[in-house]
Amino acid sequence: MGAGRVPVVDIHSLPDVHLGPLLVIAPALTASLAGPRLTALVGALAVAAQMLIAVFHGGLTTPNHLSQITALTLLSALVVFVCHVRERRSRELTRARSVAETAQLVLLRPPRRRTGPLRVAWLYLAAEDETRIRGDLFAIARSDRGTRVIIGDVRGKGLAAIGEASMVLGAFREGAHRFDSLPELAAGLEDVADTEHDPGEHFITALLLDIPDHDTQVEMINCGHPPPLLLHDGQVTVLHARRPVPPLGMCELPAPSHRADPFTFEDGDTLLLYTDGVTEARSPQGAFYPSPSAPPPRPRPDPRPCSATSTATC
Repeated sequence: MGAGRVPVVDIHSLPDVHLGPLLVIAPALTASLAGPRLTALVGALAVAAQMLIAVFHGGLTTPNHLSQITALTLLSALVVFVCHVRERRSRELTRARSVAETAQLVLLRPPRRRTGPLRVAWLYLAAEDETRIRGDLFAIARSDRGTRVIIGDVRGKGLAAIGEASMVLGAFREGAHRFDSLPELAAGLEDVADTEHDPGEHFITALLLDIPDHDTQVEMINCGHPPPLLLHDGQVTVLHARRPVPPLGMCELPAPSHRADPFTFEDGDTLLLYTDGVTEARSPQGAFYPSPSAPPPRPRPDPRPCSATSTATC
């Protein structure tokens, strides 16, 4: 029965039958589909309809009709207030999402598809719309003899994580040109990531790579980050660090000396870097994402098909 028919049916019903309270359905349903102004209008019409029912059933001054009119007025006002709060929070969330997306895009600037002899592809996907501000970081910088790469993840979320990630990325881009060796660059990042407040609570997992232009030996320093994957001749190898290092910010200064792990990276190989968003991803049924070490169906020269990772470089 539509809410607009309630007054007609109530007027033609027996005196002991009261259908007026059903009028509250009208503003309640309107609030779920429209804004506070239209909800207020529908609420006012519902109150007017209740008053019309009272005129035909004993008058406006009867205790029963007075209580129904008062209750409907209060309920309609409450529905309008809730609708107003919901719309305001929706606008605030929209603005926050816009700021989050802008901050994340500024932090994770897409690299060029071609960097020296390397072809590069990357992808960032947030798990939920409300959590787009995260501490993932990724950057590529050219040095005198090759390409240096960093991928990492700041503990936590929000603007604090963005600030720490931005600080580390700035130090990486500046240090990639200033430091001659990868251990020196890692030590410089350790100095930047060190926090005197809440020691052990603020840290950054990071993976550093030094990829020369004219050599197949790549250097890697892994500071507590998920290991990269190397695809060579259709076989996937997990590049575990032989000399693992704690995440940035967890070592007391002066930081211990870092030692790089070498591995072979030849023409035609694919190197996949990712964050814990891949290893912790689950299907709608709750199953974890398949092991990233599983080989792809077939090797492909274009790195862009690597679309299942949160952040990837090939």
